[in-house]
Formats: sequence, C-alpha cells, structure tokens
Amino acid sequence: MPKKRTFDPIILVSTIALIVIGIVMVYSSSAVIAMQRYHDPQFFLKRHLLWLVLGFVFMAIVMKIDYRKIIKLTYPLLILSVILLILVFIPYFSKEVGGARRWLSLGALSFQPAELVKFSIVLFLAYSLVKKKDYLHDFTYGYLPNLVVIGVFFILIIVQPDLGSVVVMSIVAFILMAVAGVRFSFLFSSVLMLLPFLYMAVFRVGYRRKRIMAFLDPWSDPLDTGFQTIQSLLAFGSGGFFGLGLGEGKQKLFYLPEPHTDFVFSVLGEELGFVGVSAVIFIFLILIWRGIRVSLRSPDLYGTYLSLGIALTIGIQVVINMGMVAGLLPTKGLPLPFISVGGSSLLISMMSIGVLLNISEHSA
Repeated sequence: MPKKRTFDPIILVSTIALIVIGIVMVYSSSAVIAMQRYHDPQFFLKRHLLWLVLGFVFMAIVMKIDYRKIIKLTYPLLILSVILLILVFIPYFSKEVGGARRWLSLGALSFQPAELVKFSIVLFLAYSLVKKKDYLHDFTYGYLPNLVVIGVFFILIIVQPDLGSVVVMSIVAFILMAVAGVRFSFLFSSVLMLLPFLYMAVFRVGYRRKRIMAFLDPWSDPLDTGFQTIQSLLAFGSGGFFGLGLGEGKQKLFYLPEPHTDFVFSVLGEELGFVGVSAVIFIFLILIWRGIRVSLRSPDLYGTYLSLGIALTIGIQVVINMGMVAGLLPTKGLPLPFISVGGSSLLISMMSIGVLLNISEHSA
C-alpha cells in the first residue's frame, strides 16, 4: 500500500512558532503606543489577530489546491496587482503615511499592494521560466518579456516611494533567473543599467541620502538621522544575554520610533536578550532551509522555482530587517515576517507558506 503523502510538518511548526512569538512581541512592543494614540493598549494586537485569522484562512485554502493549478492565477494576479498599485495613487482609495502612498484604505484596515506584488512576481517568474526553459539564452523571447513585466512593477512601486520592496524583488528575480539558466551576461548587463537609476534613487533623494550617511556614522547626528539606529543598538545592548524580561523593555517607551513595526526585533532583543534573538534566527533558518529543501525535491520545475522564490522572499526580508536593526544595513521600511505588525505582510506570508506546504506534499 503506497504511503500517504503529507506536507512538511517542520515548515508548519516553524511558522506557528514565529506567529506565536509575533503575537507576544506585537502586544509587548505596541501596548504603550496604542494606549497613547487610541486609548486601547490592545489596539494593534486586535488588528494583528484579525489579519492572522485571514492569513490562516488563505493558508488553509491554498494548502488544499494543487499548486500546479495555481499557475492559472498568474496573469489574473498580475493584473490585480497593477490595478491595486494604481489605486494607491488615488487619494480616495489610499492613505499617505510619512510622505509615502503605499497603503489602500479598507475601512479600519489597510493593505499594502507591494506585498501582493512580491508573491505575484514569484508566481509569474516560476511560470515564465518553465514555459521558456528552452529559450532562456534568447534575449528577445526568453529574457526581455520577464524584464519588462518586472520593470513595470518596479516603476509603480518605486514612485510610491518604496525602494525596500523593489530591492527584495530584484534580488529574488535575479537569483531565480540565474538558477533557471538565464545567461549571466543578460543579468549582469541589467544590473549595470540599473546602477545609475539606483544612484539617483538613493543619493539624489534627501531622506535616503541621510539614511546612508546615518548608516555610515549614526553618531554624527544622534538626535536626527542616526536616532533610530542608535536607539536600536541601545536596545540590543541593554538586553544582554537573557534580556530584561518580557514587557520590561525601555526603548519602546517612545525612544525607538515605531517599535512594533520595522524595529520589533530590537524590542525582542532588549526583552529576551541574546537567547531570544538566537532562537528567532534559528527558527527562521529552519524555515528557509526547509523551503529550499522543498524546492530541491519538487517533482517539477514549476514547483522548484515557486518554492525557491517563496523561501528567498521570506529569507531576504529577514536578512534586510535584521541587518537594518543591527546597524549593518541602512534603515528601510521592511517588516520582519510573521513578527512585525503589518497586516498585508502577514497575510501574504501565510498564504505563501500555504503554497510551500502544498508543494512539499507532492515532493519526494
């Protein structure tokens, strides 16, 4: 009797572990700010839990659908992503935060289309690289169409502005196409062509240039451009080996800006110390390793590229966020998957895990 196929339990357990840690840290990092802003210490926690429920629903749905049928959603999701990105620029449908228009207003909730785009790009590349596997050495047919599709999304996202999401998707796309066998000369020439635009996007935009300067020497302007990085480093330093204790962190008390979003890992480091930080990094490493393992064992190329793209998207965001809060990378608005407050990020990440689990069920 053939053995019944089952999904990878380690991926599921790792994801749930990160989600539980996320729930605890969302409340710990946001309670004081929520009380001050909304007179409800559980304000951000309630929203986080609502998105979490939606995430579990989407994860359960995609787990039940054969991943090979998801290929039919490739172009509908691309079209939906373009529409949502355009709606972001219409004030009636969106909201502006810190001078950026990245979110669509959904009543009490908000959604960031760039998070859906990350998934849509992976879905598209997995489909396209398989369809054109015999033409990947052909620039016009095998490479240029992929470049055009990705370029359209990059332009729509970078003008929001949201350079962080573009960086994540660029790295994922580069690695996927390299693994698929696209000529390195095509990829290298594309990178060279992007360098002038990257220079202008970073060094010709005031606040980004200041972030680079703060990254190089945060202590040169400790009360302005270097403030976030310094407060984050103080949080890690205060935590020591075992941490100050859950809920006992001080940097979240209006010292560290937005401690429940991009800098939640700093709060975790202060309250749970080196032990807590190491545990979270270890869980992420397990999750990403199992995702790559699913990719290597996938029964077809589509599953290989799709699972690898999902693992890379999560992993690169983790590296950038942790590097940022540790002062190893310039500050950038990217949440820590499963742990930061960020409804759309949580929803899409959980849906992606559902797809990964589905592929693992069909893997050898």
